[in-house]
Amino acid sequence: MVGLLALGGCQVLHGSPEATAGVTRITLWQGVNPPPNRDVLQALVDRFNREHPDIQVESLYVGQAEQQLPKILAAVVGNAPPDLLWFNATITGQLVELDAIRSLDDWLPISPIRDEIDPVLFESMQYQGHTWSVPFGTNNVGIFYRPSLFQAAGITQLPQSWDELRQVARKLTVDLNGDRRLDQHGILLPLGKGEFAVFLWLPFMWSGGGELVSDAKQEAKAVALENQGAIAALQFWRNLIDDGSAVLSLPERGFEIDSFLAGKVAMQLTGPWTLGQLKATGVDFGVFPIPAAVKQATAIGGENLFVMKTTSQREKAALKFAEFVLSEEFQTQWAIGTGYLPVNLKARQSDKYQAFAVKQPAVEVFLEQAKYGRSRPIFPGYSRVSESLGRALESVLLGKNSPTEALKIAQQRLDLIFQNE
Repeated sequence: MVGLLALGGCQVLHGSPEATAGVTRITLWQGVNPPPNRDVLQALVDRFNREHPDIQVESLYVGQAEQQLPKILAAVVGNAPPDLLWFNATITGQLVELDAIRSLDDWLPISPIRDEIDPVLFESMQYQGHTWSVPFGTNNVGIFYRPSLFQAAGITQLPQSWDELRQVARKLTVDLNGDRRLDQHGILLPLGKGEFAVFLWLPFMWSGGGELVSDAKQEAKAVALENQGAIAALQFWRNLIDDGSAVLSLPERGFEIDSFLAGKVAMQLTGPWTLGQLKATGVDFGVFPIPAAVKQATAIGGENLFVMKTTSQREKAALKFAEFVLSEEFQTQWAIGTGYLPVNLKARQSDKYQAFAVKQPAVEVFLEQAKYGRSRPIFPGYSRVSESLGRALESVLLGKNSPTEALKIAQQRLDLIFQNE
């Protein structure tokens, strides 16, 4: 913990406005991946710094979500936070409880950029009647596939239901050289207890008719993991394993697409953030929506931008950068460079982005599927919920527990945690 506090403190001291006369220096902590996307972000940060010589933003990569969270909390507790934080919206309630972030109620309503934000995203920005963040980029979960492998297997129709997905995955699981070992699996599933694996699994729970929260309170104590949709979704993933048609990622590495690129798996759950990486490889690929069970669903992802409580001067500079992030120019360049969907409606309608979408049909799949998107809860304690779900998911995929047993254990753990808080 001491090391983390030192890390946070060093960044803030380096970013203090007194460092250079007349220049307000602020820091942005982010966990942008894959690495090429960080290059896109840095180019945009450099542009902002050139256009605003009185404000200089330093963008710092501080790891994936699980690595970031303890650093963020340590920096907040140590009174040494960054000025801006790039993180998924599920952290909102926790940061509000810690009094670590600045409400945007006095800024966003009078900003001309407000009406350009996709209205669907306001759910992720607001908690207890206040606005706490703005969207940096948005995405949702789909299934990428290799058309050449589908063609080789004689598959002409993309799966639209869970049963069809299971059948297609079986067809795509083959021994290519006759040595009685599988060279190609139908689908890669993410292994791990972290939020990324949970994020990729949640669309199946919602599609199966499940809900994380049992009532409209949207609080941790109302979480009910033992529901039929969650059981069905866990059982479906286990069925893919039992069929032999799914292979698991390395632990906490479900975002890696090496096996997909090599043709070792024909399908992989991921999102538009991988489009830039895929385009650069020249490998053939396509995307289809999450197949439906009870209904169609996907998980809305992407990260939000939080303005941390620091000083009035640095907060003002941070808000200036936040406005830049929301702008049509930033969102167009960010979307084209990374594959994220623009949060700015003007950016989506711009000639540049429309031309990009024509060349990249996968974008249209994610844009169309967004209307079925669901946001993860942002109440305090969601990280505990996610961790318990992650443990249940991992135990089922590894064959340690049945879906019902795993969810019962997860719910008991959560009940104990929240009863004692």
